[in-house]
Amino acid sequence: MAILIRSRPLIRKFTNFKSITTVPFLSQEPQLAGTPPENTTPLPPNPSSGSPLYNENWRSPFAATSQSVSSSVVPLGFLRQSPAARIQAMSESLDGEGLMNLFADWVTTQRWEDMKQVFELWIRSLDRNGKPNKPDANLFNYYLRANLMMGATADDLLGLASQMEEYGLVANTASHNLILKAMFQSGEPLSWADKAVKLLERMIATGVEFKEALPDEESYDLVTGLLFKANLIDDALKYIDSALKSGYKLSMNVFNECVRSCIYSNRLDTLVSIIEKCKKTDQNKGLLPPWNMCTHLADCALQADNSELAFTSLEFFVKWIVRGETVKPPVLLSVDEGLLVAALVTAGRTYNVKLLNGAWEVLKRSLRQMRIPNPESFLAKIYAHASLGQLQNAFATLHEFEKAYSSSKEESAEELFSPFTSLNPLAVACCRNGFVTLDSVYYQLENLSRADPPFKSLAALNCVILGCANIWDIDRAYQTFAAIESTFGLTPDIHSYNALIYAFGKLGKRDEATKVYEHFMDLGVKPNEMTYSLLVDAHLIKREPKAALLVVDEMVHAQYKPSKDMLKKIRRRCTREMDYESDDRVEELTKKFNIRMGTENRRNMLFNLRYNMEYSG
Repeated sequence: MAILIRSRPLIRKFTNFKSITTVPFLSQEPQLAGTPPENTTPLPPNPSSGSPLYNENWRSPFAATSQSVSSSVVPLGFLRQSPAARIQAMSESLDGEGLMNLFADWVTTQRWEDMKQVFELWIRSLDRNGKPNKPDANLFNYYLRANLMMGATADDLLGLASQMEEYGLVANTASHNLILKAMFQSGEPLSWADKAVKLLERMIATGVEFKEALPDEESYDLVTGLLFKANLIDDALKYIDSALKSGYKLSMNVFNECVRSCIYSNRLDTLVSIIEKCKKTDQNKGLLPPWNMCTHLADCALQADNSELAFTSLEFFVKWIVRGETVKPPVLLSVDEGLLVAALVTAGRTYNVKLLNGAWEVLKRSLRQMRIPNPESFLAKIYAHASLGQLQNAFATLHEFEKAYSSSKEESAEELFSPFTSLNPLAVACCRNGFVTLDSVYYQLENLSRADPPFKSLAALNCVILGCANIWDIDRAYQTFAAIESTFGLTPDIHSYNALIYAFGKLGKRDEATKVYEHFMDLGVKPNEMTYSLLVDAHLIKREPKAALLVVDEMVHAQYKPSKDMLKKIRRRCTREMDYESDDRVEELTKKFNIRMGTENRRNMLFNLRYNMEYSG
């Protein structure tokens, strides 16, 4: 500026025009109207002509060429100064507010070194009144941030923050957060965890009198994140609870780390409590773990039989599905059906109606009516309703199951409706309160058969017959079997006959059970593996292993393989009846079908103990 001011007399001496500005290259000579100027300045070139004038970067005025310098509004002397001199000049000419504005611009361009140097020179300079410059807390925070971005350690920042007292300043929340961030980025979480906790406690204590020093969301996030890194899960959960009580929002990273840590440390109940607290606050109810983490969370909850956490994971799945359907183009997400089957089974095992209904709704939403659920899904739902004592819902699900799979021609379709295997939970539930429940179920089925449209289920009647057999009530079992044709107009299947054989055999009526077998064989009904197993049990109850082996021979002739459990029962009866010939026949069968029987030493010890006690008595 001094050079430009001294150049003005020279300009006036050697030129015949008057300057209308203090900048010589912006001078203009007054012209009369209508008189063309002698030296007309041409227009700038067209930008589309490819002139090199437009290749300059307007963001870098200090790197301009000599031509751009001549047209710049920045003083020429300032441009020719060295960077150190420019920084020195700025530190001497700017006040606190101007320095704040300058630092705000430099943050966007990440000029951390210049920010640090200017601040250090500025605090050593004098203001316009001749007094030393005094920063405020916000300006000092820019200095702390510059040091942090340049790689300063937490110890360095603590030392710099202690200098704030020399200027009569109190470190505010932003100051402490910068120190906590340095601790978080240190790579040594265990060594800094205790100091971070003490710093947070000091912020809370100081905030009682100085509100600007109270910890905020970032403070809690940095401390809890550091504690999770150090595997100090209890302390981290403590401060997460404090943050939620203070009304702060948890960051997604901290929430995900909380979920992950609670899963690996088996703190599932604590995780449920934290998630429930998050749901109660508007700022945290939208927290949602990633899809894969939701799957892992549901899997761990189901393995631990934690129905509440399992239901929470289903809620996360629903949020993801809704979010995927609302985006464009839509992303159709589906939960694995096997996981939902496990959820239904867990609902039945833990007697949780909410989990049962939630799992079925998520399954329907995942399938989107594009296909029907697998048989395992229906059976799991029937099991859950039966465990909860909701027999009406269980039979309604059975009706849906029959409509979906009763016409299936697969070989395994027959076992889908067996009261001895897949529908056994429903058969057990029918006799839970004895004949009272059995009669109630039977009369409901009878009334439904007269409804419009009528509902007739042979599988449901088979469950009732088996339920009667379970409570040793052969009369009700036989009457229900006879009502299949007379009252309901249905034809008994192999499961109906098997249930009746089981009812007779359980009461020791081996001959009646055999007559039932001969009856349906004459009708052309093909026996299954369960039929032969029930006949073997009926013969063993009468202590006749030879007759049981004859049934096994018929079973082998019918292309069925005897089970290990069946052969063990026969061998045990042969031993107790001292039938060594039949025992040898059992050994032949085990070798033929390559079945390893093993020993029964412990069972034999108990058997001998019992008979020794009877003999001594």
